[in-house]
Order: sequence, then C-alpha cells, then structure tokens
Amino acid sequence: MSVLNENGPSRFLVNVTVGEGVRIFQFVNAYGCAIGDNSKVGTFVEIQKNARIGRNCKISSHSFICEGVEIEDDVFVGHNVTFINDRFPRATASGRLQTEADWQCEPTRVKKGASIGSSVTILCGVTIGEGAIVGAGSMVTKDVPAGAVVAGNPAKVLRKKAPDLE
Repeated sequence: MSVLNENGPSRFLVNVTVGEGVRIFQFVNAYGCAIGDNSKVGTFVEIQKNARIGRNCKISSHSFICEGVEIEDDVFVGHNVTFINDRFPRATASGRLQTEADWQCEPTRVKKGASIGSSVTILCGVTIGEGAIVGAGSMVTKDVPAGAVVAGNPAKVLRKKAPDLE
C-alpha cells in the first residue's frame, strides 16, 4: 500500500492509503481514508477521513462516502449513492457553527459482495448484509439482511437473492 498526499499525483487526494492496482479517476476528493487493492473510484466521488473501502470494489461516479463508512471487499456502489453519518444534523450549536466536538459520527457498514444501486441514500448506523442487493433510488433506514433484495422508501425486503446470482 502507498499513501498519497498533497505532494502526490493530485491535490484532491490527501493522506489516502491506496492498495495495488487501484484506479482513481479525475475530480475525486479523498482524504484520510483507505482504498483496497484493485478497487476503482469513479469521477466526482468524495471519500472522507476514516472511511474504508475494501478490495475489488467499484465506486461509481458522483457518490459520497462519509466518515465512519466501512465498505468490505467485492462491493458495488452505483452512481450518486449517498451515505449519511449524523443522525441529528445541525448547522449550529449554541449559536455558533458546529465543530466535530458537537456531533457523533455513527458508523455504517456494507458487507462483502453487496451491491447498491444508483441514487440510493443510506442512513447512519446500519449494516448492509453480505451479498445483499439494494435497488436503485432506495432509502435504507435499517439493517439489510445478508442475501436480501431490498427496494423502496424506506427499503423493504422483496425477496432473498436467487442462488444463481451468488
């Protein structure tokens, strides 16, 4: 693994730990995060500090991966996927702009082999189970069981994944 910083190939990659064979396209803003071997990060993606992307992942363009998100190996993240890490977001606290001390980051985990469709929003504190599929445009508000196919707002289990899709 190597660490990219402001003196490296892009001023938009600061203190990023990058595995072998990683492909990062133009206009990615990433800082203080880790990206595993052979993963691909599309254009216009933001990956914040303390986020982790596993090996062999595909992160499609225009996605937002905030602090506290852990994406395990072999995960597909579609275009325009948004993760959220604050259950009670506010601009101010006691009449001043909030700082990191004024809120609590709630972690989110996407387990191995899961697939997240385009334009999905994932609220904080949930786990998307191994091999699960989240349909495009869904709002994930609670844990998704392993192998489940979910869709909707809020996302609901439609069925278990067919064995030939594993």
